[in-house]
Amino acid sequence: MVDLVLVAASGLAREVLSIVKPRFADIEIVDDDASRWGHVLHEVPVTGGLDRVAQLTDARVLVCAGHGNARRSLVRRLRGLGVAEERYLTLVHPSVEVPETCAVGGGSILLAHAVLTADVTLGRHVVVMPNATFTHDDVIDDYATICAGVSLGGGVRIGEAAYLGMNAVVREGLRVGREATLGMGGVLLESLPESETWAGVPAGALVGHRNRTTARPAEAAS
Repeated sequence: MVDLVLVAASGLAREVLSIVKPRFADIEIVDDDASRWGHVLHEVPVTGGLDRVAQLTDARVLVCAGHGNARRSLVRRLRGLGVAEERYLTLVHPSVEVPETCAVGGGSILLAHAVLTADVTLGRHVVVMPNATFTHDDVIDDYATICAGVSLGGGVRIGEAAYLGMNAVVREGLRVGREATLGMGGVLLESLPESETWAGVPAGALVGHRNRTTARPAEAAS
């Protein structure tokens, strides 16, 4: 009997497998890309497309698409196949402590050495890469992606499906809008509007650049 199904045969899926393989005896991976079916990812088979998840009614589910827009698209499709929210696994690396005043939503993934201090709230299907730091009263909305080494000051709000690149820094009390991107190494000193891409030190808008608000499921592997 399959215990866990990962959605998207991605780099993130390989990182997840390094954590979950000791805990789950029987794991499968599904992916929209039919050319991957029958392949093996870290000894775990890619068995088919999303329809397969609906067949594995007793398995926990984890969406491993690297970009929040793709995760959101896949979760919506899975909902249409009858996959309920309670089936999603919340995955926290053993090196990560989640204090009792903090909360992590279903389907979220926290990789090694992420730090949550006090009263931090992470929504559903959030991905946190290694060594990210969240301080008091930070709120991370659903489908956000927090890359390695990101540091947030206290009281920061990260919007739905926003993306913070590696080693980005956000000053306390600021907002990163829905589907906005802060480039790697960026230092945010004022709030970032939704759907915009900012970069640099201090971070500023990239002229003429607005983020895509949708992602094809095939873009899940990242």
